[in-house]
Amino acid sequence: MSQLTKGLFLCLLLRAAVSAGDWPTFGHDPQRTGWASNERTLSTANVSNLELKWRTRIDNKAFQLAALTAPVVATGVSTSRGVRNVVYIAGNQGTVSALDTDDGDILWTRKLTTYALPNNVGLQGSVYCPNGINATPTFDRRTGILYVLAEDGALYGFDSGSGKTRFGPVQFVAPFAKSWSLNLVEDTIYTVLAQGCGGALSGFYSMNIRDPHHTVVRQMLLSNTNTGGIWGRGGPVIGTDGRAYGSTADGPFDPATGDYSNSVVAVSVRDLSLADYFTPVNWRELYRRDLDFGGASPVWFSWKNYNLLASGAKEGVLYLLDAASLGSKDHQTPLYSAGKLGNDANASTSQGIWGGLSTWRDDRGETWIYVPMYGPVSRFAPQFPLTNGPTSDGSVMAFKLATDARTGKPSLEPAWISGNLRVPDPVAIANGVVFALATGENVNQRGGKPARVQNTQPGVLYALDAQTGKELYSSGKDIASWVHFSGLAIAEGRIFTVDYESQVYCFGLKGK
Repeated sequence: MSQLTKGLFLCLLLRAAVSAGDWPTFGHDPQRTGWASNERTLSTANVSNLELKWRTRIDNKAFQLAALTAPVVATGVSTSRGVRNVVYIAGNQGTVSALDTDDGDILWTRKLTTYALPNNVGLQGSVYCPNGINATPTFDRRTGILYVLAEDGALYGFDSGSGKTRFGPVQFVAPFAKSWSLNLVEDTIYTVLAQGCGGALSGFYSMNIRDPHHTVVRQMLLSNTNTGGIWGRGGPVIGTDGRAYGSTADGPFDPATGDYSNSVVAVSVRDLSLADYFTPVNWRELYRRDLDFGGASPVWFSWKNYNLLASGAKEGVLYLLDAASLGSKDHQTPLYSAGKLGNDANASTSQGIWGGLSTWRDDRGETWIYVPMYGPVSRFAPQFPLTNGPTSDGSVMAFKLATDARTGKPSLEPAWISGNLRVPDPVAIANGVVFALATGENVNQRGGKPARVQNTQPGVLYALDAQTGKELYSSGKDIASWVHFSGLAIAEGRIFTVDYESQVYCFGLKGK
């Protein structure tokens, strides 16, 4: 089988795992695009008629800054109430819940049993290591199983309709490690670890689940200490090229000893062997100023003859990388840099690009990149043709893919900046509409949890025109509280989100 044929085959497998109406994983798909490509109910013509359909409180209590994971959605699930569309949420205290998307009624709940206790030394029990479920679950359409990573590091598989255990528990990572969104390709579950929680080293982790009685766990460690973690919201980002990608946090960079901090790293999905990496030339400054790459997940996409990643983090610089050669021969040369977009003078560890990037291809075949920015726009940022008001707290920035006239290679063309959004989560896109959640959280990292839960604001869901950034809808006061490090899901004309008070929200069109 040729490499091209293998690539096409893998692409078909990845797409087959996502049913037309499902939102089965963080960012919708293994590439973390955030694009609900088959959504047809919502559009720019009708999203102004959105309303809050329901909100349901989950039996879960927030600890430190953590409450609920981002939602995932499965359609056409056989349940005790018949065939339903179901939204799934995991709570940081070990509760997994399935809710009917029509009315928010809880169809089933599982409280996971923990067979270990955390040792609250160092970062354990802090905002960095909150000792609970952190990874967004993932749904396997082929088997109807929802996979959840428990706080004690065991992987469970629950029947999507009944909640009955159909897989595990099987130990996957160290108890009370800090894992990020699960990803599923064929018969393998992937996650990543960060910040040394539970004593676990940072890196990529995978488990082959084909035979539930003979699982195979692999690791690719990216640090010799608790540094170099991958903590972008999307966890492992998996392309159709047989590679998984992640952006790493602060720490030493020394490939000779296995330290890959402040880098974009690629590993083989087959065995997690190192495939490639990109490290910016100013990585020492990033390390010194705590401006690590780990703050945001890249997004993988194809454009013309290229497989690409868009990547950026707290420094506020946006990079375009060739997935086949991340940093060229010297591992430090990107395809293109859009320059400084925020966090002027590298003055704040709470500004810049956070969470994860998203992408969408419009009906004309143009590819767009959406960047969630904390803080105001940089005075050094490129000129955007369209702006939508002041942005003191944050914004979403949009770029179009273009061909550089000088080099003939891919480049990024500024398109628009949204209005002010207080700490935006990674966006979700559906049928020409960008959905953005202004989380309302307090990002001042001084003072720990007592300070962080003060001076917050309720979250607000916005619908923006994907080509202009114009505001089409705002949820106003419908969301009661703020949220930290979550995300959106879109399925069958409805948008789902959560808040710090452990409430799940559903928005949909009036009369639908």
